[in-house]
Amino acid sequence: MWIFYVMGGLFGIAFAAGLLHDPRRFRNAVLLGLTVVCLALGVLGEAARLDPAVFDRFVFAVLALPVLTVLVLAGFLLANGVTMLRREGHRPANLLSLLAGVGCLLVLALLVLAQYSQDQLTATLAIVSLLIAGYIAFLFCSYLAYAVVYGRLAARPGVGFIIVLGSGLIRGKVPPLLAARLDRAVAVWREERSAGRSPVLVVSGGQGPDEPVPESHAMADHLLAQAIPPDQILREDRSRTTDENIRFSKALIVERDPTARCVVVTNNFHAFRAALAARRAGLDGQVLGAPTARYYWPSATIREFVAILAGYPLINLTMATLLIAFGVAVGIE
Repeated sequence: MWIFYVMGGLFGIAFAAGLLHDPRRFRNAVLLGLTVVCLALGVLGEAARLDPAVFDRFVFAVLALPVLTVLVLAGFLLANGVTMLRREGHRPANLLSLLAGVGCLLVLALLVLAQYSQDQLTATLAIVSLLIAGYIAFLFCSYLAYAVVYGRLAARPGVGFIIVLGSGLIRGKVPPLLAARLDRAVAVWREERSAGRSPVLVVSGGQGPDEPVPESHAMADHLLAQAIPPDQILREDRSRTTDENIRFSKALIVERDPTARCVVVTNNFHAFRAALAARRAGLDGQVLGAPTARYYWPSATIREFVAILAGYPLINLTMATLLIAFGVAVGIE
């Protein structure tokens, strides 16, 4: 199984090179995932050298562990989905963890049905669903692992601007989720000030249909209450999406100093997607994440993952088509 170790090493080198060159790329997450998969296959291949009795138990554990993991994960997602609906309301975005849990159970149920029904159509559907689920699971696990890596990267000191991304108001006030972003930005601002620099805080967020004021105005008021000087706050009040947050904030920064570096502050679950948006916009800045309530994190992470996948429609559609074609070909044999 040396070939898997070689492939894992090559993917690992490519991952390290990508991380050093530009950590704000999703392909870094994929390369990290491929590295782990190849090394894991190499380790599994070594199991063939075990005693036959031990090898049988090992194979049973390898086959049973994914099923048990999916069942536990499904239960967690269902419970979190109920919590989200109770605490955050019945908006479509709050249904994601619940739907993900149901999806996990449906895939397992289809596999069991295919095993006992011996029906070709059911078996084909089970194979296709397993392949698609495996592809999504690989990307999701890769995304999770790399998001942790990216979140631990420290921003270089010496920035001219600190962009804080908006996230919506509640009755015109800054909610805890947004307050965490602002507090993290203030901490960075104070660190820069203590080093003798004077960065400007850029609060970014327009006015939603249910908001009495633009998000950036409420964010600015929150900063003023923390004794931030008014001349150190710049308001971007037109944006409605993350991409617009980045683009419009960049335009304000370029007007003042085209050569300045910045940091972007958001919540930890949103940091990597914001980094992808910053790279696309050509913004020279690292993204920092603020803490998020534990119950909110699973659903928000799934939402971010779906948004990232939607940003690569061609490659994902191609992969899904190939997997479906392969699954159908295997199923009809």
